[in-house]
Amino acid sequence: MFQVIKSWQVIAVSIALVLYMSLVSYAAREHHKPAFVSKIKPKKKEKPKKEKPKKEEHGEDEINEEE
Repeated sequence: MFQVIKSWQVIAVSIALVLYMSLVSYAAREHHKPAFVSKIKPKKKEKPKKEKPKKEEHGEDEINEEE
């Protein structure tokens, strides 16, 4: 059995099959149809509005109340 596997005919056919399968998989990847593209434009995502930081002014009254 080892002599059969080692024969040049079996080796040549194995190499030819590997090359053929590589070619077929390459062609399948290259000619694959692109994913479905919708003609309807997607809605734009609204960005959350950033709130302006309030300026905190501490007067003497507020400081005394905290203590």
